[in-house]
Amino acid sequence: MQFSVTPAQTLSGNIRLPGDKSISHRYAMIAAVAEGDSRIENYSGGADCQSTLGCLRALGIGIDKDGSTVTIHGKGLDGFRAPSAQLDAGNSGSTIRMLSGMLAAQPFPCEIGGDESLSNRPMARIMTPLREMGAVIEARDGKFPPMRIQGAKLKPIHYEPPVASAQVKTCVLFAGLHAEGVTSVVEHVQTRDHTEVALREFGAEISRKGPVISIEGRPRLEARNLAVPGDLSSAAFFLVAACLLPGSNIVIEGVGLSPSRTMLIDWLMAAGARIKVLDVAQTAGEMVGTIAITGREVEGGVIEKAVTAALIDEIPVLAVLGAASRKGLTVRDAAELRVKETDRIATVAENMGRMGVSIEVTVDGFHIPGGQRFRGAAVDSFGDHRIAMAFAVAGLAADGPTTVHNADAASVSFPEFYDILGRLRG
Repeated sequence: MQFSVTPAQTLSGNIRLPGDKSISHRYAMIAAVAEGDSRIENYSGGADCQSTLGCLRALGIGIDKDGSTVTIHGKGLDGFRAPSAQLDAGNSGSTIRMLSGMLAAQPFPCEIGGDESLSNRPMARIMTPLREMGAVIEARDGKFPPMRIQGAKLKPIHYEPPVASAQVKTCVLFAGLHAEGVTSVVEHVQTRDHTEVALREFGAEISRKGPVISIEGRPRLEARNLAVPGDLSSAAFFLVAACLLPGSNIVIEGVGLSPSRTMLIDWLMAAGARIKVLDVAQTAGEMVGTIAITGREVEGGVIEKAVTAALIDEIPVLAVLGAASRKGLTVRDAAELRVKETDRIATVAENMGRMGVSIEVTVDGFHIPGGQRFRGAAVDSFGDHRIAMAFAVAGLAADGPTTVHNADAASVSFPEFYDILGRLRG
């Protein structure tokens, strides 16, 4: 699929976003091992979250769908059944990494893999702690999907991941649900805490003392009725679009505002974005509110260290903003971008070059000088949803039409993106 973008003067309107992808994954997986029927409203329609539902169905979990509402018939910690074929995680790194924590405790062997992109994403970071807990795991070339997991009676561990990762933390905590005793994860750089919030909501005993997150194994999890907040990572594309087009006015309602995720808003405001956060309330442990932005040019800045970890998913679209900002953008400590759906440092650089934007690439980041103009061009998602959406946004500020090739990659996380963008253009 190709998507054509013509330059815009301003964007305006009130919008609501589909459910947060990260939270949707976690609610579905935990509901599957809870006891009873959980009703999840505003579940993400993205392909990644549908892959999670497909894997759970293959493991014997009943699931009903009515629009964006999903009902999951949980069977408790020991309710999974052996799948009849390899579990298909599609393009979803979240699915394969987090669900593997639960699969490691099952009394049956299973395989889990995905599409070509996922098959080239390293899994050693989850295999190491799961093996330490007692699981037997084999993978292609020792680290790539598909993985064959022979579950075991797991033992609790105290684990310190070498790289901060919410997915690795979740994998270990999900495995810890099934282990007798206390499993702990040390997190010196805090990552998004949706797993801890959701586990607590379903009845798990989970605590944090300093950098150490601990969970008591073998809890009785109880079904819940929950609503997934709008996805702040999806909001990033429209917040950046407003900054690119001075005079824009966008209001985004019902957005998740977890303190572990709002670094995006903090960074944009520090760069000079005119943002207001309104009507904040707590729902099922998650903060939810409204974001209003009035577009104006921003200064730019630096993303490094802990800020990089917090903004890792938003960096592609922030790179677009950096090129149009006054002072540009420098990104450091972002080697993780090399092993996403694409090498996002390389794909950002490729598309920037096609649009006439200068960028200096480093091993773990890049520098983009500010004050640049985008040239209308043919760009490519390279099969990466965030690259597709980031450069559709860049096209709004270009000097002529821009064509995004393989634009349907956006459906992995945000199939409604192009329709909402069209509504904001009026």
